Amino acid sequence: MPEPLRRDFLKMVPLAAVASAQPSHGAAPNFVVIVTDDQGIGDVGCYGHPEVRTPNLDRLAASGVRFTQWYSNAPICSASRAAILTGQFPDRAGVKGALTSEPTWNVPGLRAGEITLPRLLAERGYRTAAFGKWHLGSAPPSRPMSQGFDEFFGWYSGWLDAYSHRYYQLGSPPGKIFHDLWRNDTEVFEEPAYMTELLAHEAQAFLARQTSQKPFLLYLAFGAPHYSMMAPKKYLDRFPATMDRDRRMHLAMVAAVDDAVGGILNQLKQQGMEENTVVWFQSDNGATREVRASSDGKPYHGGSNAPYRGWKQGLFDGGMHVPAMLRAPGHVKANQVWDRPMMSMDLLPTFLALADPSAKAPEHVDGRDILPVLRGEAQPHESIYWSFEKQRAVRSGDWKLILNPPSYPGDELTDTVWLSNLEADPGEKTNLAAQHPDRVKEMTAKIRAWERAVHLEPE
Repeated sequence: MPEPLRRDFLKMVPLAAVASAQPSHGAAPNFVVIVTDDQGIGDVGCYGHPEVRTPNLDRLAASGVRFTQWYSNAPICSASRAAILTGQFPDRAGVKGALTSEPTWNVPGLRAGEITLPRLLAERGYRTAAFGKWHLGSAPPSRPMSQGFDEFFGWYSGWLDAYSHRYYQLGSPPGKIFHDLWRNDTEVFEEPAYMTELLAHEAQAFLARQTSQKPFLLYLAFGAPHYSMMAPKKYLDRFPATMDRDRRMHLAMVAAVDDAVGGILNQLKQQGMEENTVVWFQSDNGATREVRASSDGKPYHGGSNAPYRGWKQGLFDGGMHVPAMLRAPGHVKANQVWDRPMMSMDLLPTFLALADPSAKAPEHVDGRDILPVLRGEAQPHESIYWSFEKQRAVRSGDWKLILNPPSYPGDELTDTVWLSNLEADPGEKTNLAAQHPDRVKEMTAKIRAWERAVHLEPE
């Protein structure tokens, strides 16, 4: 057996031995998909960061599978969310980078008639709801209720002020400031409710209305811990006043999300839905270095992608190697850790298979059902790919190649090609490109072939 495949097989054995439990039969499972914004893998306690207070996320991880090599499909919000909902590489889905935010409500995003997870589940009798950050287009064909959701409570823009629920972007006068909170197609005003708590309330109210007679999908996309950096005092008080100011605020915002997750888990248990509800959690991309998030006008350092290099908007692992966990009673047992790479686009085919075992994912879907992989019945992806602006990256086995790698303040690069072996160097500190020119050539060819496949112009 070739060494990379042998290593993959060995890493699959612990989970495969227990994930072969027979799934429960009967009613189709419910789905709760929770997405946070700019939360690094170093911003969750169960990933080895004891200063972070996330008891409910830790509880969720312990109740199923914690993924240590889960990748977002992009190091930026709109593109990463498009992959979750379409099962496609963002470039194929036509959503690249971060969409603009405009008070004209005509920003195109997801295409009219796109095959999405909520649409596929709705066709199978599911009630579907999207709460929180959308950022996949504000033009009518791109809005949640045009993309398969029955109801929507949230905003279209890239972020909101956590209390006034207004989007603002300063700069050349007059800048942009506008209110952006909607229930279905009606603008609503809930200020000064703290947005994370407001979303938690809406999510629990939705769950309270559900019964075992009709399965549901709840897509809950928090705006935290993305800028604007705000949290009530009760969350700040959970962390030492001596802690770095930006880190303390960041972790307070994460703590508010964690409380919301706890409320959702408790609501499911209270309603007797715990054993028939699949719960998924992940961040949309890694923590950011953007100055706008900092309290001192310097590059932001409140979030953590440790031990990985890089940040949001970059294709070093810190940009898209995110925390992720799955609770799926009857399909995966508790206290499992999966240590091989998978991607956000895998969620659609996985959930479709859980909802309807006889269904096949649409041909254009790039993701794959992860449950046979977790059971050791199939291999993980041979290669996975990313793009962001001029950057391109591919991971094949433990090798990763980045073309036009990113620079950050304090981590400036002049290299245009960066090759790493992630098994030996998970922090991508050493560039092996000069030592392995044939591998660089081979992996560059893979990137070029992928660009053609997803209709992406080469850089």
